[in-house]
Amino acid sequence: MIDKLSPQAREAALATLGQWAYEPAQDAIAREFKFKDFSEAFAFMARVALLAEKAGHHPDWSNVYNKVSIHLTTHDAGGLSEKDIELARRIDALAS
Repeated sequence: MIDKLSPQAREAALATLGQWAYEPAQDAIAREFKFKDFSEAFAFMARVALLAEKAGHHPDWSNVYNKVSIHLTTHDAGGLSEKDIELARRIDALAS
């Protein structure tokens, strides 16, 4: 089982993530991505799904037309973990 990040580790990790925002109520990080249209948003979601499946770590997310909202938290750890930080970094790499 993976451990929840300490407040200090969480703050250090968040400082490296840029556009991800911490959501204290869920002990999660979140980011919204915007695309040209629905097709681009859906293609991005498909690529993220493949990453998440390979990592064995799945986001809470939604899609409305050209926007994809992603929330990451590790339910087994009871909050934010290194798995979330790593998946966020990989998602950011896809979006660049």
